[in-house]
Amino acid sequence: MAILKIARMGHPVLRQVAHVVPDPTAPELLNLAGDMIETLEDIGGAGLAAPQVHESVRLVMFQVPPGRGQEEAPLLILCNPVIDPIGDEIEWGWEGCLSVPGLRGLVPRPATVRYRGQGLDGKMIDRTVSGFHARVVQHECDHLDGVLYPQRMPDLTHLVFESEMRHQAPLPTAAPDQTEPEGQEE
Repeated sequence: MAILKIARMGHPVLRQVAHVVPDPTAPELLNLAGDMIETLEDIGGAGLAAPQVHESVRLVMFQVPPGRGQEEAPLLILCNPVIDPIGDEIEWGWEGCLSVPGLRGLVPRPATVRYRGQGLDGKMIDRTVSGFHARVVQHECDHLDGVLYPQRMPDLTHLVFESEMRHQAPLPTAAPDQTEPEGQEE
């Protein structure tokens, strides 16, 4: 096993549409997944997509760690995921990314989604989730289509350095307007 280098915003691998995994049980994919697990544990993140470690394949892993306001979910590895929004409800939340270090952005996402894909044993996984679980799976799957969270942000005034988060207003319950957030100081 090895700790892998994380691709950062601007690297071409993060802008590509990742290739379909033909065989989730292939030894080289199992090795990649093992290295990604070790990398994720070392960094302490909630999720990781193969393009983030310079591998353009449709493989993601994610978990719901303690303290996210919902039941914990253990690490799940998913090949060739497909996501469908359930309903029209949108939730706004602050997101960060290992490929966009030091920044957080306010991102709208469908509140509830259904995701499907294959595990490393080749068996189908099919779940409907909401809350942080829905957000993390959408975030990681965006990487497979060459999308980083700032591209999902309708208002880049809500892209901030993590060190400045204490100055941010509470999360909006609807789309934030285009004015400067409350509590901002220059």
